[in-house]
Amino acid sequence: MASFISETIPKFTAETLKFAAKQSEACRVIPLRLRRAIKKYIREQDVTDMRRNVLSLCRSFNDIKEANLLLPSSTSKELVEDPLKAMESSQRWKLSTSYRDVGLKYQEEQAVAYVAARMPAVYSALYRVLSEVRRRVPDFTPAKVLDFGAGTSSALWAMMEVWPGSVERINLVEPSQSMQRAGQSLFKDLKKLPLVQSYNSIQSLSKHINKSGRRHDLVIASYVLGEVPSLQDRITLVRQLWDLTDDILVLVEPGSPQGSNIISQMRSHILWMENRRTRKLQNAANKASTELVPLKTGAFVVAPCPHDGPCPLQNTNKYCHFVQRLQRTSSQRVYKRTKGPLRGYEDEKFSYVAFRRGTRPREPWPLDGMKFDTLKEMHAKRIPENYDIDVESQFERGEVQLLAESQLGSDEVQVDQSEEEEKQKDDRIKRKRYESDCSETEEETDNDNADEGIEEKEEEEEEESPSADLGSGWGRIIYMPLRRGKRVELDVCRSTNEEGTEGSFDRVVITKSKSPALHHQARRSLWGDLWPLRSGRNSKFYM
Repeated sequence: MASFISETIPKFTAETLKFAAKQSEACRVIPLRLRRAIKKYIREQDVTDMRRNVLSLCRSFNDIKEANLLLPSSTSKELVEDPLKAMESSQRWKLSTSYRDVGLKYQEEQAVAYVAARMPAVYSALYRVLSEVRRRVPDFTPAKVLDFGAGTSSALWAMMEVWPGSVERINLVEPSQSMQRAGQSLFKDLKKLPLVQSYNSIQSLSKHINKSGRRHDLVIASYVLGEVPSLQDRITLVRQLWDLTDDILVLVEPGSPQGSNIISQMRSHILWMENRRTRKLQNAANKASTELVPLKTGAFVVAPCPHDGPCPLQNTNKYCHFVQRLQRTSSQRVYKRTKGPLRGYEDEKFSYVAFRRGTRPREPWPLDGMKFDTLKEMHAKRIPENYDIDVESQFERGEVQLLAESQLGSDEVQVDQSEEEEKQKDDRIKRKRYESDCSETEEETDNDNADEGIEEKEEEEEEESPSADLGSGWGRIIYMPLRRGKRVELDVCRSTNEEGTEGSFDRVVITKSKSPALHHQARRSLWGDLWPLRSGRNSKFYM
């Protein structure tokens, strides 16, 4: 790779880059205890009635989507031209608006249908988002959490998997009593459960908690802003949630053009609001001839954006979203309709943004100081002894493998073999985890304990390897990489400066001839992974 090499010592190696950049998960398996809780909750339901309720719930979601599309464009225009005009003194989560009542109130049958059909997919998306927050901010362990629009407490299940034992108190805000009862019924048998308090609104939460206890380490609002059609009400809600946030705020919406647009609007408003507040504090400090400025002023994006500038996908025919594949539970296989043949998995598309208070840290870019051998240089370094062929091993390894050794060298073949073995091992672990949803037996308990040991070992290995920092040197892969022979094309959202104040959306092309190591990593990258970059404005898009 022809680019400027700094004199700093590189933080990563070619081997550790792929572990730091890996953020996505090929297929998520719902935890056994959640599958059992769902099956226990719906076991007395009639199959015919459940299918009808699930279909009715899907139609309700479509009605919300259609109603939101009818919003006048002038409302969005006000937000861009003058954000102050889009603020109102509304102090509640409005379900009934001038655009008619479109908010779901979730009666009993709708809550049961939601648990059976939608909760596993929502859990998978939230687990993916929170896992990425944990990897990007490894020193962050939330003790006090607020879940706005909690529904059936999918976020609580995800947090217990991502940060086991760290959450001490969680406040759930959910106006539907049916959804509250469903969530409580699901987690009532869990062990080591944090202190859970349920409220009908933010006002009820503020009324029952003293002023010093209203700030939360982590605030989550998932799949709820789309149920509020008024942009002004959304802004009011997000401002209230940000005021209740002491560290990190996470917003998640469906991965549709409408959901992505909501996330983009809230992202722009939070960053604009905090930048404006920071400038005011700095001006006041300058006038008073003092340097005293609050420590947690400002805000920056933890994920998915690698920068805090305007979204480069605005005014384009593309939108920022991601996808998480999950293995279907028994309830989803029975009650949900599918287009085409029955599949054992489904894909949950989602859009999200995670904010953190403070300023983006200035970290060295991951590829600075690193040099990768070209394919010609790798061939020149090969040792002739590695090409000696053992005639007796021909019948054991086969002609195809011998041909690969003669062309690529034994080192590359060994790497491919080890990667294939690791892949087979992961597949065996996933197949083992996905057991039946029947009642727990002694054998299943032993398997669960074995799986927990495997997961703990994997987490220890992740902690030992370097993780991607919050600097501007990591781009985000948007959409699935295109693999074309000996080149891979990646659509990357990246920062254009070291401060992370500006960004762009570019196509990065990685060729095997220029850098076999990066080409090897690019071929194994997935939609949503990070991509390492070099600093400087002359960073080339052909590697």
